[in-house]
Amino acid sequence: MDLEIYDDTKQADSNWIELIRAVLEYAGNYLKLPEETEMSVTLMDNEHIHQINKKYRGVDKPTDVISFAIEETGSEDPIIIPADADFKEPKNIGDIMVSVDKVKEQAAYLQHSEERELGFLVIHGFLHLNGYDHMKSEDEKVMFSLQRKILDAYGLKR
Repeated sequence: MDLEIYDDTKQADSNWIELIRAVLEYAGNYLKLPEETEMSVTLMDNEHIHQINKKYRGVDKPTDVISFAIEETGSEDPIIIPADADFKEPKNIGDIMVSVDKVKEQAAYLQHSEERELGFLVIHGFLHLNGYDHMKSEDEKVMFSLQRKILDAYGLKR
């Protein structure tokens, strides 16, 4: 997986960055995504995620994680890759934004590690990027079950 991680807070240590990378790589393999899959994760504070939540979702408060999936819309000007090309076209699935403040708040409230909360939020956002939506009643059980299976199999149990 081609993964870009940005820490706008400058608070994440190398362990958090490696956790994000490893858990997303694991989840990508779990879902059998192509190796060329691209995405990004940005760590930010409550103030920044609040602004994004208000602007793009119309919700005037900070949230823990926001996902922006990139959907293929069938552009009028498709990119044509020659049949003899020796590479596969990468697929960018989108961007995840995570509030570091919420990671810390929710980990303390739920009495588990910040790493478990970070992993949970990253996988939650990742599943949204891959078409899962707990806001649809028919998808809710499927998404939360898959989220738990991935986190448990990876080793991030509550």
